[in-house]
Amino acid sequence: DLKANPNRVAQGTVVESKLEQGRGSVATILIERGTLQIGDIFVVGSEWGRVRALVNDKGKNVKKAIPGEPVEVLGLSGTPNAGDLAHVVETEGRAREIAEYRARKSKEKQATLSARGSVEQMLADIQAGEATELPVIIKTDVHGSSEAIKGAISQIKHDEVKPSIILSDIGMVTETDVSLAKASNAVLIAFNVKPTKEAKLLAEKEKIMISSYNIIYEVLDFIKKRMSGLLTPDVTEKVL
Repeated sequence: DLKANPNRVAQGTVVESKLEQGRGSVATILIERGTLQIGDIFVVGSEWGRVRALVNDKGKNVKKAIPGEPVEVLGLSGTPNAGDLAHVVETEGRAREIAEYRARKSKEKQATLSARGSVEQMLADIQAGEATELPVIIKTDVHGSSEAIKGAISQIKHDEVKPSIILSDIGMVTETDVSLAKASNAVLIAFNVKPTKEAKLLAEKEKIMISSYNIIYEVLDFIKKRMSGLLTPDVTEKVL
C-alpha cells in the first residue's frame, strides 16, 4: 500500500548519470514524491539546473513525471553522482546557493581525506619500506562504472606496489587527460568511451597508450600486469 503525494514539489534519487555529446549532462532520476515538470528548477547533489527535457523509459519525451516513474532529466549544470538526492527549489539563486555550498563541503571533505590518507600512507611506507605507486586515470561512460572500477582497483593489495587513482571522471578521453597521464606517468584507461580526435593525435605524438576496455575484469587484469612490472626482481643466489 505504497503512497506518495503527487501534488507537491518533486523529490527523487539519481539512479545513474552520464555525459552525452549533444545532450550534455543526463541524469536518470526516480521520482519518489511530487511531480517533476519541464521548467522546474532543481538541485541534485552539488549540481543544479532547470528541467529542459524529460525522457521516459520508452525513450519518449514527456512533460511531467509522477511518483514511481524513472525519467532521464536534461538541463543540469554538471553530472551528479548515483545516489544523489534531487529536489525542486523556488528560484535559480536558491538552487545555485545550495549547489555551491554542497560543492564546497565536498571539496573540504575530499581534501581532509586526502591529507589523512597521505600521512597514514607515509607512516605505513616508513614501516614497510617505500611502496611504489602506479598512478591510474579512469574515464568511463557512466558514474556507475566509474564507482565500480574504483572500488575494484582499491581492493588490489600488494606490499611493494599499490594503485593510486589520480583522476576518475566520465566522458570522452580529452587532451587534458593525455597531458595529465604524461605528466604523472599514469596508466590511462578508457572504459566504454573513446578519445577525442585531438586527444588521439596528442597521445600518438607523446607516445601515451590509451587502454580501451568494456569489461571490468579486463581492466583489473591490465592493472595487475602493470603493477607486476613495477615489482623489484627476487634475486636468489646459488653456490656451485
